[in-house]
Amino acid sequence: MKVLVLVAPGQGAQTPGFLAPWLDLPGAADRLEGWSAAAKLDLARFGTKADADEIRDTKVAQPLLVAAGLLSAGELGLTPDLVAGHSVGEITAAVLAGVLSAHDAMTFVAARGRAMADAAAVTATGMSAVLGGDPDAVVAHLTGLGLTPANINGAGQIVAAGTLEQLAALAEDKPDKARVIALKVAGAFHTAHMAPAVATLEALAPSLTVSDPALPYVSNADGQAVGSGADVVRRLVAQVSNPVRWDLCMETFKERGVTAIIEVSPGGTLVGLAKRALPGVRTLALKTPEDLDAARALVAEVAAQAAAADAVPEASPEQEPTQR
Repeated sequence: MKVLVLVAPGQGAQTPGFLAPWLDLPGAADRLEGWSAAAKLDLARFGTKADADEIRDTKVAQPLLVAAGLLSAGELGLTPDLVAGHSVGEITAAVLAGVLSAHDAMTFVAARGRAMADAAAVTATGMSAVLGGDPDAVVAHLTGLGLTPANINGAGQIVAAGTLEQLAALAEDKPDKARVIALKVAGAFHTAHMAPAVATLEALAPSLTVSDPALPYVSNADGQAVGSGADVVRRLVAQVSNPVRWDLCMETFKERGVTAIIEVSPGGTLVGLAKRALPGVRTLALKTPEDLDAARALVAEVAAQAAAADAVPEASPEQEPTQR
């Protein structure tokens, strides 16, 4: 059996000029122009000409990532068996599942980016990746320092978030057998520091046109597949100040027998986690349009292998080999 999941990356996956090759595709510039109007940002300029500092800005990065994910998924043209996204990537996944229109998603993510940037400006906060160590011990260590385990990503990766003073204390007092790497982000996302942004999105949510998912949508909140569109939107709003449980999402992929994972543009981060946490699952990251044919070929190959495996009859008791 073939089970394909499309996943969408979160903030930090963007790089200068990453959108340029996608805009060479027929109709792509027109679609991006419409999404730019909804987001009130020149996404084409930010995705092709802006430098790293400009696209690191939360107000820019979040709409840019959703636009890139939607553009690349549309060009791929495959219907997955389930979808998921990491942090802001959940908004991309909501469109792929049919919960939100692309226009409403761009309106929502632009408001999210602005609100989170405003919340981050209140207190000097940030995030650091903790690599290695026992996960339970790492979480306990972070809690003891007053930090929040904001992203529990699995594959030995937990992202801590809090004030700069708390993060400095973490750098000096690392968890046992773990490395700590400061991340270039503007604030402590997915923590109580983002509470003002939650209020902004709660006020915006009633204006969205929402449908129930047309296929399983796996939520960052608990790794569960969500069947109600209203529940998806509620989770999107609350997610801003709640931890991302990507580890639980990958557990659900495993339980559902996922055989292939394709990460939409700018892909790479989530595929990297899957390679470590889900051995045997085929993966591919969409970085440029040159990856589209390889992605389609991967899905066809996995489907053919599954069909061949299903066609092999089970051995009858008389056919089973014996040991003598």
